[in-house]
Amino acid sequence: MTGKSILLIIGGGIAAYKSLELIRTLSKRGIASRCIVTKAGAEFVTPLSVSALSGEKVFTDLFDLTDEAEMGHIELSRSADLVVVCPATADLIGKAAGGLANDLATTALLATDKPVLMVPAMNVRMWTQPAVQRNVAQLRADGVTVMEPDEGAMACGEFGPGRLPEVPVIADAIEAALTGAPTEKPLAGRHVLLTAGPTREPLDPVRYLSNHSSGKQGYAIAGALAALGAEVTLVSGPVSLATPPGVTRVDVETARDMLKAVEAALPADVFISVAAVADWRPATSAARKLKLKTGAKDTPPTLNLAENPDILATISKKRKHRPGLVIGFAAETHDLETHAKAKLARKGCDWIVANDVSGDVMGGADNEIALVRAAGVETWPRMDKGAVARKLAAEIAQALGPLGDAESESRAG
Repeated sequence: MTGKSILLIIGGGIAAYKSLELIRTLSKRGIASRCIVTKAGAEFVTPLSVSALSGEKVFTDLFDLTDEAEMGHIELSRSADLVVVCPATADLIGKAAGGLANDLATTALLATDKPVLMVPAMNVRMWTQPAVQRNVAQLRADGVTVMEPDEGAMACGEFGPGRLPEVPVIADAIEAALTGAPTEKPLAGRHVLLTAGPTREPLDPVRYLSNHSSGKQGYAIAGALAALGAEVTLVSGPVSLATPPGVTRVDVETARDMLKAVEAALPADVFISVAAVADWRPATSAARKLKLKTGAKDTPPTLNLAENPDILATISKKRKHRPGLVIGFAAETHDLETHAKAKLARKGCDWIVANDVSGDVMGGADNEIALVRAAGVETWPRMDKGAVARKLAAEIAQALGPLGDAESESRAG
């Protein structure tokens, strides 16, 4: 996206440090950043750090005579293709919603004629306050795009919605705002069902078997499919991610719960098994916490395992309500293509998205995959998970083709 630029307003919050990573991420995507750091923001990140990463002068003071001579606040507010406020604090949101302009950041927001994207980050109780929600609603009514914050543990020790979204997710939203939402909705009228995240198999009330899946790739795919017009049902294991816009989310814990939820959501045109489902579960789950025995002759307890249902194979081999396109994921640490081809045949699905998880893929921002189909293997270069999601969504749209008139009438009836 060479040639595009943003005006980044960095507000005063602990999440401000992530703005540095955002500048770097956008630069890799060919998007330049010119930055305003608020007085409060400068308590968390230094203008020097911001300038070093952006390669641009950083603006801080509305009444700086030099800055006003070189680039007035009006020109600054209109010098980029998009204005991004990250982090958007309760204070900045409130001032913008009320049309206040008592510093450079709020003056630029009021003076701009460009689209504005706000990325909130604040304490959960602040985010849920009626006053903040009224201000967010007002901004959205005024045409400002306000992202939903993530849910999870916060620096203050509380848990809930209010965390700044992950940097790749913010970067994806910026790219979408710069390019405009897709004008074509090739998946309109299609129902896509997918799973994401890990499953948890209880050993006792406080312990479980699980894995390192963050759910980021599955959630990115769900969002990309919804952006192309699909009706998306996301069956999710336990993760700390916000539901993508336009996606219906069903939360589950175990593999058996996940299979039940998937079958309940059928029929679907496409099923994508992204979740890292536990292959095994404890044969029995203790009703009370298993206690450590301290006797000299005691040995560790034997953990008897039972096989979990194979969700991908179950859906692939259905006689009734089998989706027209069934896609599985193969997380491998070696011999990627060999194992993926074998899984394609064994599971009876149509495509396998194979990724090497021997590095930092699980929980990381990037992915490098091979798309395995009966016709052959297509290797994609390493890219961030949002880009993988958009590319896969485009492949799915192309494979399904337009919804025919007869099919549309059948669905409507």
